[in-house]
Amino acid sequence: MTTIIDGRTRHAVALPSARHRLLRMSVHLPITNGAPGPVHARVLVVADVLMRTLEADGRQLIRACVLPEPSPERVRTVETFMTALGVHPPAVFTGSVEDALDVLGGPADVNVFGDGRHDAERGVWVEAGRVDGAGAGAQGLSPARGEDLLAVRLALLGHPYHRPATLTPDDVAGAERRLLRWRERVAHWACSPSKPVPREFGRAAADALAADLDTPAVLDLLLRAEVADSMPEGAKFETFVSLDRMLGVELMREIGCAPLPEAG
Repeated sequence: MTTIIDGRTRHAVALPSARHRLLRMSVHLPITNGAPGPVHARVLVVADVLMRTLEADGRQLIRACVLPEPSPERVRTVETFMTALGVHPPAVFTGSVEDALDVLGGPADVNVFGDGRHDAERGVWVEAGRVDGAGAGAQGLSPARGEDLLAVRLALLGHPYHRPATLTPDDVAGAERRLLRWRERVAHWACSPSKPVPREFGRAAADALAADLDTPAVLDLLLRAEVADSMPEGAKFETFVSLDRMLGVELMREIGCAPLPEAG
């Protein structure tokens, strides 16, 4: 069972199971006059990790993205942004909650938002905290400028999703270095005989995500696994691959990219 803090009541609630139908999720993006920024990234990442966690628990979802003034150009910009963040696209982009009802098949069971407000709609409201700091990007974030949005994603995952976060250039640079290191090590471990994920790591990660999406705890588990002398490299590989299915930072990207040794 996955519990989450409801943004209206500030109490932890169990997410509805919707076992006999698709679980309906609505993602509400803040209004912006320019390129999407860190607050948009945080809303999208929170919704994506929540979706991945619920699907790993056997639930199926359908999502709509509520985007103010969803012109074709704005939708394309957000789609590009989502792809760079490693976020799966929604079933539909709409301009209002009402427009999403037909696609979702009814009111959303879960709403994810990040602008400090929520509508008087039923369902659970999941609030992503604001993002501050010099790395917040007054002009938005853009993969076209060479920014690695997966590093931004990793930096955001290091904070409890509902609390304000500071995102500085140093934070993003540190996340980039960690991603590079982890990807190189996963590529190295991939050459070792496969071993199962240690039960204590798998159970601890599942418990952390089920308890209000505690992604910082999952990252700590990866750090522990990385340096665990008693863990076989094949088990480290499977642990990183398994947890990345929820974190979504493409830790397997470097597998097969190393140059082959020259013959002779």
